[in-house]
Amino acid sequence: MIEALLILAAERAMTAIDAERAFAADAQKLGQWTAFRKHAAKDAIMFVPRAGSAHEFLKDKADPPVAVFWWPGRSYVSCDGKTAISTGPWVRQWGKSVGYFTTVWQRQADGSWKWVLDHGDNLEVPRAEGGDIKAKQASCSRPTKPLLRIMTTTDGTAGSGRSNDGSIIWHWHVRSDGSRTVEAALWNGSDWETAVQDSVKAE
Repeated sequence: MIEALLILAAERAMTAIDAERAFAADAQKLGQWTAFRKHAAKDAIMFVPRAGSAHEFLKDKADPPVAVFWWPGRSYVSCDGKTAISTGPWVRQWGKSVGYFTTVWQRQADGSWKWVLDHGDNLEVPRAEGGDIKAKQASCSRPTKPLLRIMTTTDGTAGSGRSNDGSIIWHWHVRSDGSRTVEAALWNGSDWETAVQDSVKAE
């Protein structure tokens, strides 16, 4: 009986929520930056403070003694199920500092998930999110309102992305002082619905 349940669990397709939780678990088991490298797509982006190659930023970073801990609080998935955005709380050193993260995920050809964009910030008060959450899926109807188009700059100050089916979009803007905005929306069948609206102050 137990073997049958394990087989069924293994056969169940991993969701982006599962991937986020596995990512967070690996940070505790393998080390924070090791986990970031393991789960990142080849072209993954981080903000340092401009958008840049995550692998370039992470390649020589040693894992901190205590990894940050996080969990998905909300999840949004494209109509075709191949792109997802998760956001939620993080805590460091057992609550000495708290904040939030936002991760954009894309399903790979082998069925696994890799993150393509990750960012976050500190907060004074932790978000009250998490638990047994379920992803909100974008509508499969063709968007009737134009996509927000933002040119991707070569200096990492602005850029955007979208799911292959066009049902989820995201964009970012980094200002000269290092402050930035990261926003995402999903098509709900009649309009673009805001999923994420993050604003990070200059350091």
